[in-house]
Amino acid sequence: MLVLHRKNGESIMIGNKIEIKILEVGEGKVKVGIEAPRDISILRREVYLEIIEENKKASEFEKDSLALIKKGE
Repeated sequence: MLVLHRKNGESIMIGNKIEIKILEVGEGKVKVGIEAPRDISILRREVYLEIIEENKKASEFEKDSLALIKKGE
């Protein structure tokens, strides 16, 4: 893991198309701005993990449904 120290107004570049800018630091929080192409998905980690879990549940449901259909044949 790369660890960097940044101050208000400073940025980090990822490649040449993604900029992460520190907008505000205070009271135990950091406000971050991200500029990236629209085709790149940017999610908070907890939202990302929820999506992964929901996708797993959906795929298990499909497998179970197929098994029930096959039983009915």
